[in-house]
Amino acid sequence: MSSSSRFSRPVSRRVCNAVSVAMTTDRRSHSHQMGVYFVCLIALTSIFVMFGCVRAETPVAGADAASESGSVDEKESVAILAGGCFWCTEAVYERMEGITDVVSGYIGGRNANPTYQQVCTGRTGHAEAVQIFYDPSKTSFEEILKVFFKTHDPTTLNRQGVDTGTQYRSSVFYLNEEQKKIAADYIKELDEHGDFRNPIVTKLEKATEFFPAEEYHQDYFRRNPNAAYCQRVVVDKVRKFNRSFGDKIKEELK
Repeated sequence: MSSSSRFSRPVSRRVCNAVSVAMTTDRRSHSHQMGVYFVCLIALTSIFVMFGCVRAETPVAGADAASESGSVDEKESVAILAGGCFWCTEAVYERMEGITDVVSGYIGGRNANPTYQQVCTGRTGHAEAVQIFYDPSKTSFEEILKVFFKTHDPTTLNRQGVDTGTQYRSSVFYLNEEQKKIAADYIKELDEHGDFRNPIVTKLEKATEFFPAEEYHQDYFRRNPNAAYCQRVVVDKVRKFNRSFGDKIKEELK
């Protein structure tokens, strides 16, 4: 995965200067000099072998590993959802107890590092989505799905309100087979119970690389609460969450 993913971690490297120090020692005799070179050669060989073993035995934590497990570590799990404009979805989940971070971005398309302008054409295949990081000891993937299906329209194909196009499709981008099954079972349950007048059209798509959106999209509602779109659209989503999930609102936002 590229460095665009939130999971990417730089790999630290230690540099040992013991060899260069050793080579500046007394060179008065040729035999002593050759002895120093021989010692240095052994030291270098040992260092290369040591670092080679470390790289081979310790894989670098990255988005690929996280995608397979659906989690960054034991205390933080991940869900990726697309439910229309990411400003709306982000605003909802930033209020939910147990959510540690929400990142707006693009996923499911053909080209890497897409721009907002490119995605808006509807020709890249990407969906506007949010990458949700949560504490599994405080909430769950199931609870996140309940909020998802309650705060957007999962029955209209490629449209949420005034926002139209494949980039606004309703999708669950599952990170592993467990998430896929949980989502499929929940959709089946909602359809069977007749929770919606029309059939659910939400797609289950295997998660590909997630590309964070431009900085001005992040925390958009929090930073621009009085923007026209926020007042007309985002506020209604937030109010719907507050009404339906009052017990799940973060304490500091009540």
